[in-house]
Amino acid sequence: MKDLPSRDFSELEVKNFGPIVEAKIDLRPLTVLVGPSNTGKSYLAILLYALHRFLSGGILSRARDPFLPSSGVFRRGRKRKLSKGEFDALSQWAEKALGEMELPRSDIALDPVSDLIRSVFTESDEEVGRGLSEEIGRCFGIGNEIGSLVRKESGGDMRVVFRKPVPNDSESFVRSGLAVSRRGTSKFNTAIPEEMSMRFEPKNPGNYALMRHMAADLLSSSGGNGRKREYEAWGLIEALASSQLPSVFAPLHLPAFYLPADRTGVMHGHNVVVSALIKSAPMAGFVTDIPTPTLSGVLADFLQQLISLGNESARRYWRRGSRRSRNNLGERFEKKVLRGSVHTDESETGYPSFTYQPQGWKAKLPLMNASSMVSELAPVVLYLRHIVLPEDLLVVEEPESHLHPAMQVEFARQLAAVVNSGIRVIITTHSECLLGALANLVKSSELYKGRKSKTGEDDAALRPDQVGVWLFQPKRRPRGSVVKEVPLDEESGLFPSGFSDVTVALYNEWADISNRVEERR
Repeated sequence: MKDLPSRDFSELEVKNFGPIVEAKIDLRPLTVLVGPSNTGKSYLAILLYALHRFLSGGILSRARDPFLPSSGVFRRGRKRKLSKGEFDALSQWAEKALGEMELPRSDIALDPVSDLIRSVFTESDEEVGRGLSEEIGRCFGIGNEIGSLVRKESGGDMRVVFRKPVPNDSESFVRSGLAVSRRGTSKFNTAIPEEMSMRFEPKNPGNYALMRHMAADLLSSSGGNGRKREYEAWGLIEALASSQLPSVFAPLHLPAFYLPADRTGVMHGHNVVVSALIKSAPMAGFVTDIPTPTLSGVLADFLQQLISLGNESARRYWRRGSRRSRNNLGERFEKKVLRGSVHTDESETGYPSFTYQPQGWKAKLPLMNASSMVSELAPVVLYLRHIVLPEDLLVVEEPESHLHPAMQVEFARQLAAVVNSGIRVIITTHSECLLGALANLVKSSELYKGRKSKTGEDDAALRPDQVGVWLFQPKRRPRGSVVKEVPLDEESGLFPSGFSDVTVALYNEWADISNRVEERR
């Protein structure tokens, strides 16, 4: 694992997962997954998406995704019974905190109740493991059959381990782990070192008011019914634990959005799907013997989010709680790559129709009549314009599909601007052009230090610590793929991915055929 100077990284380790024997990756601002087909790139990308979905909820969370489930890490009222000493310590903290909350937006130390907060995270929990397993199964479209994701040739459980360093401590790590057996049983646990200090840092007035209300409720229940007192106590403890999600699970506590490889077909066909649903709705009570097809969670989420863009109130909902003002990333993609603009037109039903207007045209084209490149990248534009915010994760499978090599290079340049805006990105790719362009962007960071690029854009480069390229290598023994980081080769100016081996093999084949032709002459 490469040790970043700032120690500001998170590490994901996976074993016996689908085709993956073992993987250990750092989650960088731009994480690139490369390798042959059927080696597990999409498996790992979907797993990261599922982790985000499960861990980005919580009592104090302001998740912007209307379809996002509440975090399963906290189950109010389900914990063990508090001792008298623990309840007294919590009450004393609540009384002191209410006084400190008179000072607006002040940070409040949680050290007196840190052990109680840790207990929410640290105890091994089958119910939490089951909840996370269900979300992973939903995202893969396999329901509760998560045992089927355990690598067939392995003799052990599937394991997912997430580690992140404790701030200002180079030796201590927060560690979370999920273990899944072939039978589908699972456990999830988190270990938080004592070196990690905890503070309640209100990000908005609503969180502050909620905490004040819960602390007051606890104090008012101290002399009443024991069951109500226990309920209020654990509610406050879990709210405080929820406020520590950024420290414990960052960046997995933030929203994530997934653009699947088959997004072009969804963009073309979503109107047909919606129309069919509307036409069949009146018959829902009469037709009972038609099997209902299922979608994978990533595809269903993508379709739902597209549909929500047809309603202005929904678009405002996506934009609420913005951590930073929205930039013009979508418009830049349109200008530099698409050479035209993507439009979302509202219909009478409230469902959207998507159109494309080439530069210089007055008329708009239905998206299905535009080039395949436009259909492929239209979702990227729409998500950057309406949905994704800085710090969010955007997963894009095979962004090079239907793109001319020159446009793949331009896509990489615009991707650098997205990453430099604060949006985290994961891509899966088979494109050597895209990797070569990213290598040049990394090298450019040495050239543009303190200066603008030739285009006048400050975001035309990526630092080496912003980019991680991970190669999925198939192995015969053990059967499956092993994932390792591919460093930038300064001599060749490439991330060695094995793609060039195909070019060399083709040239050698050409030379051999040419020699045989000459011999026959």
